[in-house]
Parts: sequence; structure tokens; C-alpha cells
Amino acid sequence: MIRYIIRRVLLFIPILLGITIIVQVLLTLAPGDPARILAGSDPEPGEYEQIREDLGLDKPIYERYWDFLSGVLKGDFGASYTTKRAILPEIMMRFPYTLLISTLSVVLASLIGIPLGIYAATHQYKFGDKAMILISLISVSMPAFWFALLLVRLFSVQWRLLPVSGVKTWQGWVLPVISLALGYAAGIVRQMRSNMLEVVRQDYITTARAKGQSEGKVLYNHALGNALIPVVMTIGSMYGMSLGGALIAEMIFSIPGLGSYTLTGLTNRDYPVIQSSVLFLSIIFCVVMLLIDLAFAFIDPRIRSQFARKKRTAMKRQEA
Repeated sequence: MIRYIIRRVLLFIPILLGITIIVQVLLTLAPGDPARILAGSDPEPGEYEQIREDLGLDKPIYERYWDFLSGVLKGDFGASYTTKRAILPEIMMRFPYTLLISTLSVVLASLIGIPLGIYAATHQYKFGDKAMILISLISVSMPAFWFALLLVRLFSVQWRLLPVSGVKTWQGWVLPVISLALGYAAGIVRQMRSNMLEVVRQDYITTARAKGQSEGKVLYNHALGNALIPVVMTIGSMYGMSLGGALIAEMIFSIPGLGSYTLTGLTNRDYPVIQSSVLFLSIIFCVVMLLIDLAFAFIDPRIRSQFARKKRTAMKRQEA
């Protein structure tokens, strides 16, 4: 297990390097000039060239990339072009908002999606199953921003039950979390339903029923554990992607998270903000996927036995 963790951590290095290179190339090819934005519409003579020199934009792309990478290795993510503030403290200040909204939305989606998926599977081809399938398809197909605006229209503008924006109180978190959880829950429902239907057709389920066990024991003691294993991976992937996908909710509900910070940097062509934010989110995503793989090993006994078998094989080779 330790060797596996070390290999996965070492695999992070080429992945993160590839991401930083792609971001650097895309920023260079993208239209727009940060120096032109900072200089304004009527700059003084030589002001534009001076700003480019101060920001290092006159350097070749490989020099700019190395300056960014060497700074990151030293723990310095640079400073914003527009605000002149250090980027790392800004990221650490904003990331808890993104982390909280992502965690709450995925937890809510899991609490909704898993029971509904089980219900749909146990009532296959009945009205409840067809209703779950229809609702899931609508939820997956519905744009997240449209659903968020619809929630604002109903609960904030028309009924005045919840605040339009801001997260100063717990009520401010309700609409952003629900707007994100809907799409996640729909995916979990479909995944849980298909897994449960596949598991209940296995021979060991038939054997358990033949022994006279109740349908509830068969489903929750034998089928549910195996059906949940792929769903755990799905939920973990959703959680990792939600850390970078909470941008819509952050912008609509004025949440000062990392997504809105990145979008502001993209609008202002603030290259250090974009590079640092993408790198930080990539690191978090890699860590989340590693934790999900480790959780998979504890949930699925087949994976644990595989690691144990590899360990025994390595010990036999050393003894030989």
C-alpha cells in the first residue's frame, strides 16, 4: 500500500508539469494583452512597453514558464497583475468557500441519489422507476446556471424566503448547494440504479433468496455493499470536479470562492492568478482522487487482497 501511494504521488509530478505547460501555452496563444489592459485606453508614450517589461511579458515563453515554476517550487505563486497582492494568501482565503460549497453539494447529492437509485432499482419498470429516470434525465440535461437563476427567481425574488446572494448566514448557502447538488444527484441515481440491477441478478443473490432470507436483508446485507463500490468512485470524481466546477454558483450567488477569483483573473488576463489557481485546483484534484483510491481499497476486499498478494510475492523474492 505504501509503495502504491509513493508511485501515485510521483505520478503527480508529470501530470502537474503537463498541466502547467498547457496553461502557459494557451495563455500565450489566447487573444488579449494584460499590459494593454493595465495601460488603459490612452497610455502615456512608452507606458505600454514599460508595463510589459515590468511584468516580464517581453521575455520568451520558456523564460516566463521557468520563472513561474521556480517560484512555485520556492512556495511563491507570484503576485496579481491588477491588485499587486500575493496570490497564495488570496487562494488560501478563498478556497474554504469553494471547499464548503463543493462538500455540501456532493453530500446532499449522495443523500438524495443513493436512496432514490435503490428505490428505482427495486421498483424496476414501475411508475416510481420511470419517474426517477425521467427526473434524472431532465436534471442532467438542465443547464446549472438556468436552474440556479430559477431558484433565485422563486425563493429569493418572488417568495423572499432566502437571500439573493452572499453567504453571511447559513441561509445564503442553501440555494448554491441545491443548484449544484441537483445535477450530481441525477448522475448518482442513474449509477446506483444500474449497479443495483446488475448486482441483484448475480448468483449469490439468488442463493440468498433461496435460503429464505427476507428481501430487505438480501438487498441491504448482500447487494448494497457491492453496488456501492462503483458509486463511491463516481462520487469521488464528482467531488474532485466540483472543486473547479463551482464557478457558476459562485458567480451567480456572489460567493468569494476560488472559482470566481479565477474567472476574474481570466477576464483581466491576469496570468499569474490563472496559472496559480489552475495548478492549485489540479493538486487538490490529484489528492482527492488518491484518497478515493485508498478508500476503494478499504471498501473492496478484492483490492486489499491484491495488495496483500503483491506484498507476499515481494517478500518471497527477497527471501529467495
